[in-house]
Amino acid sequence: MLFFAIDDEPRMLRLLHKAITEAEPDAEIMDFTEGDELLAALSEHTPDVVFSDVELQGMTGLELAVQIKKAVPETKIIFVTGYPQYASDAYRLHINGYIVKPAEAERVREELDNLNLPKKETQPGKLRVRCFGSFDVFWNDQPLIFRRSQTKELLAYLIDREGAACTSGEIALAMWENEGNSQAAKQRIRNLLADLRATLRSIGMEDVLIRERRQLAIRLDMVDCDYYRMLDGDVSALNAFDGEYMKQYSWAELTTGRLHFKQ
Repeated sequence: MLFFAIDDEPRMLRLLHKAITEAEPDAEIMDFTEGDELLAALSEHTPDVVFSDVELQGMTGLELAVQIKKAVPETKIIFVTGYPQYASDAYRLHINGYIVKPAEAERVREELDNLNLPKKETQPGKLRVRCFGSFDVFWNDQPLIFRRSQTKELLAYLIDREGAACTSGEIALAMWENEGNSQAAKQRIRNLLADLRATLRSIGMEDVLIRERRQLAIRLDMVDCDYYRMLDGDVSALNAFDGEYMKQYSWAELTTGRLHFKQ
């Protein structure tokens, strides 16, 4: 699905983008700060849903909604605003939903469910990985379940390495700094690797892992990841980063620091 999000306040736009991403991880999101830019984009794209602020500079969200309906009548519109008094005007224009700021994923999900949008198949053969905020992995629109939390952490570390090969000792040192060089820690990594392979094998994705010469890496072309898209210059991914990256893992703080310089 393709969603448009518009707000002339960059911070509010980032929060909105994050809420939409959490509610619908597989959606493509295009962000705008001006109504004219969004209307121009309608000549090349037909969004399923537009999430629009009401108070916009130069053109109100109500005026923008009228123009959107003229250009793409099938597109749904959900207002996101800090001014509840606009609700009556919104529904008079047959707006499809209304969320009071700050946007939260739970409310976005509720409004999307009310729209009964048709489900679209995700691109086959790729793991969907979310690094911003907490680390999570999805397969066929469902969270991938790991038997052990440290198996999930092992995959997170390999994702963080961006395809660079690493040894079991390097992984152990990152995950257990005080005992990373011990043989016991390296054996734990081997056990976690076996569990990770079994988890990926259960969904036919074991080939995501590359194991050569006692080193381990991730096959990048089999992963769809917000972090990688940000590194490639994707504006939507950049807006989705709100300062948190794999926040449950202390070793990820170095990458978090680097990402702050990219904002």
